[in-house]
Amino acid sequence: MSSWKKASKSNQRVHRERAQPAARAELGLLEKKKDYKRRAEDQHQKDDTLKLLRKRALTRNPDEFYHHMINSKVEGGKHVEREQEDEHTPAQVRLMETQDLKYVGMKRTMETNKIRRLQGKLHMTEVANKTRNKHVFFVDGDEKEAAAFNVAEHLQTHPDLLGRKTNRPRLDQLERIVVAGGADVATIAAMNEEREKSYRELQRRIEREKELTIIQQKMELKRVLKEKRASKPKRVAKGTKDRAPVYKFKYERKR
Repeated sequence: MSSWKKASKSNQRVHRERAQPAARAELGLLEKKKDYKRRAEDQHQKDDTLKLLRKRALTRNPDEFYHHMINSKVEGGKHVEREQEDEHTPAQVRLMETQDLKYVGMKRTMETNKIRRLQGKLHMTEVANKTRNKHVFFVDGDEKEAAAFNVAEHLQTHPDLLGRKTNRPRLDQLERIVVAGGADVATIAAMNEEREKSYRELQRRIEREKELTIIQQKMELKRVLKEKRASKPKRVAKGTKDRAPVYKFKYERKR
Protein backbone atom coordinates (compact mmCIF):
# COMPACT_ATOMS: atom_id res chain seq x y z
CA MET A 1 0.00 0.00 0.00
CA SER A 2 2.80 2.37 0.90
CA SER A 3 4.56 1.63 -2.37
CA TRP A 4 1.41 2.63 -4.29
CA LYS A 5 1.29 6.00 -2.50
CA LYS A 6 4.90 6.68 -3.37
CA ALA A 7 4.24 5.74 -6.98
CA SER A 8 1.22 8.06 -7.18
CA LYS A 9 3.16 10.97 -5.69
CA SER A 10 5.86 10.64 -8.28
CA ASN A 11 3.48 11.95 -10.96
CA GLN A 12 2.22 14.88 -8.88
CA ARG A 13 2.91 18.45 -9.82
CA VAL A 14 5.83 20.10 -8.02
CA HIS A 15 4.52 23.16 -6.19
CA ARG A 16 7.08 25.91 -6.08
CA GLU A 17 7.00 28.86 -3.70
CA ARG A 18 6.22 32.26 -5.11
CA ALA A 19 9.36 34.35 -5.45
CA GLN A 20 9.83 38.03 -4.76
CA PRO A 21 9.09 40.13 -7.84
CA ALA A 22 12.11 41.65 -9.53
CA ALA A 23 10.82 45.17 -8.85
CA ARG A 24 10.86 44.45 -5.09
CA ALA A 25 14.11 42.49 -4.98
CA GLU A 26 15.71 45.11 -2.71
CA LEU A 27 13.24 44.10 0.05
CA GLY A 28 14.71 40.61 0.35
CA LEU A 29 12.85 37.33 0.32
CA LEU A 30 9.08 37.37 -0.01
CA GLU A 31 7.44 36.94 3.37
CA LYS A 32 5.22 33.84 3.66
CA LYS A 33 2.24 33.37 5.95
CA LYS A 34 4.22 31.35 8.51
CA ASP A 35 6.80 34.15 8.67
CA TYR A 36 4.06 36.72 9.17
CA LYS A 37 2.43 34.64 11.94
CA ARG A 38 5.75 34.30 13.78
CA ARG A 39 6.42 38.04 13.49
CA ALA A 40 2.88 38.94 14.55
CA GLU A 41 2.94 36.64 17.59
CA ASP A 42 6.26 38.13 18.70
CA GLN A 43 4.88 41.67 18.29
CA HIS A 44 1.69 40.82 20.21
CA GLN A 45 3.75 39.32 23.03
CA LYS A 46 5.83 42.48 23.30
CA ASP A 47 2.71 44.66 23.26
CA ASP A 48 1.12 42.57 26.04
CA THR A 49 4.29 42.84 28.14
CA LEU A 50 4.39 46.63 27.78
CA LYS A 51 0.68 46.83 28.61
CA LEU A 52 1.18 44.76 31.76
CA LEU A 53 4.20 46.83 32.86
CA ARG A 54 2.27 50.05 32.26
CA LYS A 55 -0.60 48.72 34.37
CA ARG A 56 1.77 47.71 37.19
CA ALA A 57 3.39 51.15 37.11
CA LEU A 58 -0.01 52.86 37.44
CA THR A 59 -1.15 50.60 40.32
CA ARG A 60 2.22 50.56 42.10
CA ASN A 61 2.28 50.78 45.89
CA PRO A 62 4.87 53.43 46.96
CA ASP A 63 5.47 51.56 50.26
CA GLU A 64 6.16 48.25 48.53
CA PHE A 65 9.46 46.57 49.46
CA TYR A 66 11.34 43.51 48.24
CA HIS A 67 14.64 42.23 49.56
CA HIS A 68 15.88 42.10 45.98
CA MET A 69 15.77 45.91 45.98
CA ILE A 70 18.76 46.00 48.33
CA ASN A 71 20.46 42.88 46.92
CA SER A 72 20.80 44.34 43.41
CA LYS A 73 21.90 47.58 41.84
CA VAL A 74 21.60 49.38 38.48
CA GLU A 75 24.73 49.81 36.38
CA GLY A 76 24.44 51.33 32.93
CA GLY A 77 20.66 50.98 32.94
CA LYS A 78 20.79 47.25 33.75
CA HIS A 79 20.05 45.40 36.99
CA VAL A 80 23.14 43.65 38.34
CA GLU A 81 23.26 41.32 41.34
CA ARG A 82 25.42 42.53 44.20
CA GLU A 83 28.44 40.37 44.88
CA GLN A 84 27.87 38.23 47.95
CA GLU A 85 30.67 37.40 50.35
CA ASP A 86 32.15 33.97 49.78
CA GLU A 87 30.81 31.43 52.22
CA HIS A 88 33.98 29.30 52.07
CA THR A 89 37.65 30.08 51.86
CA PRO A 90 39.57 28.65 48.87
CA ALA A 91 41.23 26.10 51.17
CA GLN A 92 37.85 24.95 52.48
CA VAL A 93 36.43 24.57 48.95
CA ARG A 94 39.42 22.52 47.76
CA LEU A 95 39.29 20.25 50.80
CA MET A 96 35.53 19.77 50.57
CA GLU A 97 35.77 18.84 46.90
CA THR A 98 38.62 16.34 47.21
CA GLN A 99 38.21 14.70 50.60
CA ASP A 100 35.38 13.05 52.47
CA LEU A 101 34.01 13.43 55.96
CA LYS A 102 36.01 10.59 57.51
CA TYR A 103 39.30 12.01 56.25
CA VAL A 104 38.51 15.44 57.69
CA GLY A 105 37.56 13.86 61.02
CA MET A 106 40.80 11.88 61.10
CA LYS A 107 42.94 14.98 60.35
CA ARG A 108 41.09 16.95 63.02
CA THR A 109 41.76 14.22 65.60
CA MET A 110 45.45 14.21 64.69
CA GLU A 111 45.67 17.99 65.07
CA THR A 112 43.86 17.83 68.43
CA ASN A 113 46.31 15.24 69.76
CA LYS A 114 49.31 17.29 68.59
CA ILE A 115 47.88 20.41 70.23
CA ARG A 116 47.39 18.51 73.50
CA ARG A 117 50.98 17.27 73.45
CA LEU A 118 52.37 20.75 72.72
CA GLN A 119 50.29 22.31 75.48
CA GLY A 120 51.50 19.68 77.93
CA LYS A 121 55.11 20.41 77.01
CA LEU A 122 54.88 24.20 77.05
CA HIS A 123 52.57 24.47 80.09
CA MET A 124 51.39 27.85 78.66
CA THR A 125 53.52 29.74 81.17
CA GLU A 126 54.22 32.58 78.73
CA VAL A 127 50.76 34.00 79.46
CA ALA A 128 52.00 35.07 82.88
CA ASN A 129 54.98 36.86 81.32
CA LYS A 130 52.64 39.01 79.20
CA THR A 131 50.61 40.16 82.21
CA ARG A 132 51.56 43.68 83.23
CA ASN A 133 52.29 44.22 86.90
CA LYS A 134 54.88 45.92 89.08
CA HIS A 135 57.62 44.57 91.33
CA VAL A 136 58.95 47.29 93.62
CA PHE A 137 62.39 47.01 95.26
CA PHE A 138 63.13 49.28 98.26
CA VAL A 139 66.71 50.53 98.54
CA ASP A 140 68.20 51.98 101.72
CA GLY A 141 70.10 54.99 100.47
CA ASP A 142 69.94 58.05 98.27
CA GLU A 143 68.95 58.42 94.63
CA LYS A 144 72.44 57.50 93.36
CA GLU A 145 72.28 54.12 95.05
CA ALA A 146 68.77 53.60 93.69
CA ALA A 147 69.95 54.44 90.14
CA ALA A 148 72.92 52.06 90.48
CA PHE A 149 70.71 49.25 91.79
CA ASN A 150 71.26 46.05 89.75
CA VAL A 151 68.08 43.97 89.56
CA ALA A 152 69.80 40.93 88.00
CA GLU A 153 72.44 40.88 90.73
CA HIS A 154 69.78 41.25 93.42
CA LEU A 155 67.73 38.33 92.02
CA GLN A 156 70.89 36.34 91.31
CA THR A 157 69.92 35.55 87.75
CA HIS A 158 71.00 36.32 84.21
CA PRO A 159 70.00 39.76 82.79
CA ASP A 160 68.32 38.10 79.76
CA LEU A 161 65.94 36.27 82.13
CA LEU A 162 64.56 39.37 83.85
CA GLY A 163 61.57 39.49 81.54
CA ARG A 164 60.37 36.11 82.80
CA LYS A 165 57.98 35.73 85.71
CA THR A 166 58.17 31.93 85.59
CA ASN A 167 61.03 29.54 84.97
CA ARG A 168 63.70 32.07 85.95
CA PRO A 169 66.64 30.02 87.31
CA ARG A 170 69.42 31.53 89.37
CA LEU A 171 73.07 31.71 88.36
CA ASP A 172 74.06 28.69 90.45
CA GLN A 173 71.27 26.69 88.83
CA LEU A 174 72.41 27.78 85.38
CA GLU A 175 75.93 26.60 86.17
CA ARG A 176 74.63 23.12 86.94
CA ILE A 177 72.90 22.89 83.55
CA VAL A 178 74.96 20.65 81.32
CA VAL A 179 75.05 22.62 78.09
CA ALA A 180 77.84 22.69 75.59
CA GLY A 181 79.69 25.92 76.07
CA GLY A 182 77.97 26.78 79.36
CA ALA A 183 74.91 28.90 80.03
CA ASP A 184 76.08 31.94 78.08
CA VAL A 185 74.03 34.59 76.33
CA ALA A 186 73.93 32.69 73.03
CA THR A 187 72.63 29.55 74.72
CA ILE A 188 69.86 31.43 76.52
CA ALA A 189 68.88 33.20 73.27
CA ALA A 190 68.73 29.84 71.49
CA MET A 191 66.51 28.43 74.25
CA ASN A 192 64.17 31.43 73.98
CA GLU A 193 64.03 31.09 70.19
CA GLU A 194 63.18 27.39 70.48
CA ARG A 195 60.40 28.19 72.91
CA GLU A 196 58.97 30.90 70.66
CA LYS A 197 59.09 28.49 67.72
CA SER A 198 57.08 25.95 69.70
CA TYR A 199 54.46 28.58 70.54
CA ARG A 200 54.17 29.62 66.89
CA GLU A 201 53.67 25.99 65.90
CA LEU A 202 51.00 25.64 68.56
CA GLN A 203 49.17 28.71 67.22
CA ARG A 204 49.25 27.37 63.65
CA ARG A 205 47.90 23.99 64.74
CA ILE A 206 45.09 25.62 66.72
CA GLU A 207 44.04 27.61 63.63
CA ARG A 208 44.28 24.47 61.50
CA GLU A 209 42.12 22.53 63.96
CA LYS A 210 39.53 25.34 63.88
CA GLU A 211 39.43 25.25 60.05
CA LEU A 212 38.95 21.47 60.07
CA THR A 213 36.15 21.80 62.64
CA ILE A 214 34.27 24.26 60.43
CA ILE A 215 34.72 22.05 57.36
CA GLN A 216 33.55 18.97 59.26
CA GLN A 217 30.43 20.76 60.51
CA LYS A 218 29.56 21.97 57.00
CA MET A 219 30.03 18.52 55.49
CA GLU A 220 27.96 16.86 58.22
CA LEU A 221 25.18 19.42 57.74
CA LYS A 222 25.21 18.89 53.97
CA ARG A 223 24.88 15.13 54.52
CA VAL A 224 21.97 15.61 56.95
CA LEU A 225 20.14 17.96 54.55
CA LYS A 226 20.19 15.28 51.84
CA GLU A 227 18.14 12.91 53.99
CA LYS A 228 14.43 12.53 53.21
CA ARG A 229 12.20 14.44 55.65
CA ALA A 230 8.52 15.24 55.93
CA SER A 231 9.22 18.98 56.13
CA LYS A 232 12.10 20.99 54.79
CA PRO A 233 14.35 22.50 57.53
CA LYS A 234 14.41 26.27 57.85
CA ARG A 235 17.71 28.13 57.67
CA VAL A 236 18.16 30.38 60.70
CA ALA A 237 21.65 31.77 60.03
CA LYS A 238 23.69 31.83 56.84
CA GLY A 239 27.07 30.12 56.79
CA THR A 240 30.25 32.18 56.76
CA LYS A 241 33.97 31.52 56.63
CA ASP A 242 34.10 31.18 60.42
CA ARG A 243 31.02 29.04 61.07
CA ALA A 244 28.65 26.56 59.48
CA PRO A 245 25.06 27.55 58.58
CA VAL A 246 22.39 27.03 61.24
CA TYR A 247 19.15 25.19 60.38
CA LYS A 248 16.05 24.61 62.45
CA PHE A 249 14.57 21.13 62.05
CA LYS A 250 10.98 20.27 62.84
CA TYR A 251 10.57 17.63 65.53
CA GLU A 252 9.78 14.22 64.10
CA ARG A 253 8.67 11.35 66.28
CA LYS A 254 10.76 8.25 65.77
CA ARG A 255 8.95 4.93 65.68
